[in-house]
Amino acid sequence: MEVQGKIKLIGETQTFGSNGFRKREMVITTEEQYPQPIMIEFVQDKTDLLNSYQVGQTVKVSINLRGREWINPQGETKYFNSIQGWRIEKMDNAGAANMPPMPPEDAFEPISDFSEDDHDDLPF
Repeated sequence: MEVQGKIKLIGETQTFGSNGFRKREMVITTEEQYPQPIMIEFVQDKTDLLNSYQVGQTVKVSINLRGREWINPQGETKYFNSIQGWRIEKMDNAGAANMPPMPPEDAFEPISDFSEDDHDDLPF
């Protein structure tokens, strides 16, 4: 799955436990009718992927949804979800930037000598 949006926050890398588990969180805001702030975790070696990104950049993040079950001391089962990122790429407007600019509407001349008989000049 993929999520696209503008980076709102990039957290610091956090280390947990004696085995050195690393986690880094980022928040992107989707660019749709009702923008959503989505928190995405990057874990272990994937935390370094965020080093070259900054707040305000538009990105596409490849994600996996993760879920886990936990039984609390009272015997109740609880469920937790997380969104883990595994790839991130900057979205640029290269496609639009490489297109030649469209001339203004008044740069085109209207057709004045059009006749219905001339419109079908295709050879087949």
